[in-house]
Amino acid sequence: MISLQTKLTYADYLEMSDDERYELLNGELVMAPAPLIGHQYVLSKLHIEMGAFVDEHNLGDMYSAPTDVVLSDTDVVQPDLLFVSKEREDILTPENIQGAPDLVVEILSPSTAARDRTLKLDLYARHGVHEYWLVDPDARTIMVLLRGERRFEVAGIYGEGQTLHSPTLEGFSMVLEGKFRRR
Repeated sequence: MISLQTKLTYADYLEMSDDERYELLNGELVMAPAPLIGHQYVLSKLHIEMGAFVDEHNLGDMYSAPTDVVLSDTDVVQPDLLFVSKEREDILTPENIQGAPDLVVEILSPSTAARDRTLKLDLYARHGVHEYWLVDPDARTIMVLLRGERRFEVAGIYGEGQTLHSPTLEGFSMVLEGKFRRR
């Protein structure tokens, strides 16, 4: 049996409703449901702390979802949080980000965890994301991955009470206390 499924492109993606969150992964349109409260709690804590550091040191720009990151004509993602360095600000456009951010943070949710750990991990490595964080609100951990020659390698796994260090945001460290919702 031959599959004649058509891959969607970025132009098709732009025609979708503004009322929903979508990503385009390998030409397939994937809807992302609204995140859980624990997810949003972690997102706000990380954005505030990382954003303050990036601003204070004039390193570049931080963005949170929904911000379109166009990796290719058939791959458009909306990472939970991302950083683009000043040196690479040419990938910023008024509409979206055209290319791989320097650092991407994905906060695992029941509906997205499998994709974040596999499909997106491979996609980010292939397109040149330098550092990738997988935040697990249930386990209360953050796994920091650095892009090696062909794939990501674990740089560290940090839990509550530990101090996370980011190789990409040189000098940035954050104590993981109070970053995860208690209930």
